[in-house]
Amino acid sequence: MAASASWQPQEEGFREICALLEHQISPTSAADKSQIWQQLQHFSQFPDFNNYLAFILARAEGKSVEIRQAAGLLLKNNLRTAYKSMAPANQQYIKSELLPCLGATDRHIRSTVGTIVSVVVQLGGILGWPELSQALVNCLDSNDLNHMEGAMDALSKICEDIPQVLDSDVPGLSERPINIFLPRLFLLFQSPHASLRKLSLGSVNQYIMLMPAALYASMDQYLQGLFILANDPAGEVRKLVCAAFVQLIEVCPSFLEPHLRNVIEYMLQVNKDSDDEVALEACEFWSAYFDAQLPPENLKEFLPRLIQVLLSNMVYAEDDESLVDAEEDESLPDRDQDLKPRFHTSRFHGSENVEDDDDDIVNVWNLRKCSAAALDILSNVFGDEILPTLLPIVQANLSASGDEAWKRREAAVLAIGAVAEGCITGLYPHLPEMVGFLIPLLDDKFPLIRSISCWTLSRFSKYIVQDIGHQKGYEKFDKVLTGLLRRILDTNKRVQEAACSAFATLEEEAAVELAPRLETILQHLMCAFGRYQRRNLRIVYDAIGTLADAVGERLNQIVYLDILMPPLIAKWQQLSNSDKDLFPLFECFTSIAQALGPGFSKFADPVFQRCISIIQTQQVAKVDPVSAGMQYDKEFVVCSLDLLSGLAEGLGSGIESLVSQSSLKDMLLQCCMDDASDVRQSAFALLGDLARVCPIHLHPHLSAYLDVAAKQLNTPRLKETISVANNACWAIGELAVKVRQEVAPVVMTVISCLVPILQHAEELNKSLIENSAITLGRLAWVCPDLVSPHMEHFMQAWCIALAKIRDDIEKEDAFRGLCALVRANPSGALSSLVYICKAIASWHEIRSEELHNEVCQVLHGYKQQMLRNGAWDQCMSALEPPVKDKLSKYQV
Repeated sequence: MAASASWQPQEEGFREICALLEHQISPTSAADKSQIWQQLQHFSQFPDFNNYLAFILARAEGKSVEIRQAAGLLLKNNLRTAYKSMAPANQQYIKSELLPCLGATDRHIRSTVGTIVSVVVQLGGILGWPELSQALVNCLDSNDLNHMEGAMDALSKICEDIPQVLDSDVPGLSERPINIFLPRLFLLFQSPHASLRKLSLGSVNQYIMLMPAALYASMDQYLQGLFILANDPAGEVRKLVCAAFVQLIEVCPSFLEPHLRNVIEYMLQVNKDSDDEVALEACEFWSAYFDAQLPPENLKEFLPRLIQVLLSNMVYAEDDESLVDAEEDESLPDRDQDLKPRFHTSRFHGSENVEDDDDDIVNVWNLRKCSAAALDILSNVFGDEILPTLLPIVQANLSASGDEAWKRREAAVLAIGAVAEGCITGLYPHLPEMVGFLIPLLDDKFPLIRSISCWTLSRFSKYIVQDIGHQKGYEKFDKVLTGLLRRILDTNKRVQEAACSAFATLEEEAAVELAPRLETILQHLMCAFGRYQRRNLRIVYDAIGTLADAVGERLNQIVYLDILMPPLIAKWQQLSNSDKDLFPLFECFTSIAQALGPGFSKFADPVFQRCISIIQTQQVAKVDPVSAGMQYDKEFVVCSLDLLSGLAEGLGSGIESLVSQSSLKDMLLQCCMDDASDVRQSAFALLGDLARVCPIHLHPHLSAYLDVAAKQLNTPRLKETISVANNACWAIGELAVKVRQEVAPVVMTVISCLVPILQHAEELNKSLIENSAITLGRLAWVCPDLVSPHMEHFMQAWCIALAKIRDDIEKEDAFRGLCALVRANPSGALSSLVYICKAIASWHEIRSEELHNEVCQVLHGYKQQMLRNGAWDQCMSALEPPVKDKLSKYQV
């Protein structure tokens, strides 16, 4: 090739670059690594530097494999940034040097070349390298192991990184590359070399999700190949066979249906493979099967064997890292790597901001957890049908005696927890006995039995609390409560974590039932607070916050506050304004402030001032980190805004004196305009909370607040910032009912944003629709003359949304708006009367007598004045009987 003939390396350049690479990879080299890096960067300025690297990788036979590999990896990184701007002659030279190396004798060189080939194809496509396809085909057809492995390595990386490239038309090729390669890949399924079987199967698997026509047409051949490889001696190949079946059942289950019995039979067999990774891949099949909504009855006859396999796989493996962690005593400080990053969720006003409830404590996915998850799914699909198989095995494992059998006992407790939801009907009658045997296990000598018993008990929380009403049920609840409190003070970190999380679950279910035991609970939690290391401390904060949410104002007694507040205040004073350990403490204070209500006022001043100071410092840090003395971190702003919201909600108008003397009004406006959506989300939540309790302090910037809130509703990317829009919408409604006519300048802008939201209700989340319907109603209530001329554009969609809102004060406001509009423009609503009737019928009971009377007047007005001569009866006949019944309350 002309290009390769025309470029030759200079001996001196070759030597210098090799020497640099040698220093770079040498562990003993004293030379400063960053200096070497700078020199390599300097060389990168020369247009033919990458040619040298290609030459060293491909031809420097006298140099070590490590140096040649280092040249290759540097070349790969350089090509990512520089390939497209390189001179075509240099591109051509590099490509011509790579192709002969596909068959290099050294495996490391072949692998490095494969990686670079994939990068070049990513950047220039198949069309930009017409010789590549033929070179790969020649290698695959050569029967020379090195050439076949090298080509397969490159091809598998292309299939993994850019599979679509091979399934597109390439000018100059009579067919798509995938049609050329697929038959050869199928052929390699039968290679005597495990490496080729693995690479070829892995490459085909990459196409299941894309399902190109070529694979679709050869599905029988592919399945045949999978069945041949099903019992391959190489674990890596068996794992890929399992992965293929899991993906096929997700993407195109119809192909597997004729072979389903054989596939299920096979999956059962490999689910107990001696190689854990194979067994784990096989275990994923069961949840994939149900996700694909295939008929459960196909699995029925296999259930006894499947349950047995899952239960035996739930026993801790010898090398499970939890076994090592389980020995950690509370006196050992946490290492930084033990502290998972935690993220604060911005405040959200509405009916559905459900956080994912992560039942599992440590998030490393393994065969044990996958098996427990599969058992959970089976219990939800088959319910009590699985108990006759499950319970005898669980009982046998629980009664296994001796220290060596503790893992079987632990797995049996895990199994009961896994089926707690799905099999509750069958388990419920035995709940007293189950709690009876789980309570002693809280004191077992093995820490992992103590921790799993906490989790399993928490899975039955709802049912344990449900029975509190009678003596035996209360005794059972009391035993669970005291048992978990005892374990919260365990000396083992893993048990502390499980007990605290389980207790938080119990708190949520028990709510006010905890009130009589508050003193004991607080003593235990605050004792833990003093003892725990940093990681578990976060869970104590969560348990305290959940307790405050659960018991509310019952917490507001001196005896409780004397136990609760001093340690929290001491911690509050100890942490600096840039310490992320403040986040869980802030969240905890938010819950306490909301629970104590005005009772929090004696703690409020320092809390309020600190939030303001943190937001101010962060706003400076955003522009000038040096003068702020810290790097900007928006999470501090979000947490502070949310704690201020908690204060506004708790203190009510009591926050007024704090707000009046602060710069909050200006700062909040800045936060409402922040470029980060979670800052805006929390800022609008606080705006709405302040509008409720001290609107007078928002007056100076009222029009600016309303404008910026309206902008959140009028964005082409609404779905991406839906939580911001939700809170902004709610805040506008809260402001409207307080400032009344002063909202007039933005009313039509806001209405023009709310109407499309209501008209596309099925595409957006429930909360935004509810808030939009309420805010539209509030604007109509305060400015009916502005809104009523436009009624017919939104009446139907609005009434449909109103009918779905539960009875509360906000719904009352919205209906006041509805009545005001009908009074202002009765004929504008006439065509939507059926929808108005359905909305009115959605009330269980209108508590406000005044509103009840207004609704009566609206209906009577239509019946007596506008719909005479049978028109009213005609309208009524369009309503379902239950709706008519509900309307009878309004004397029509």
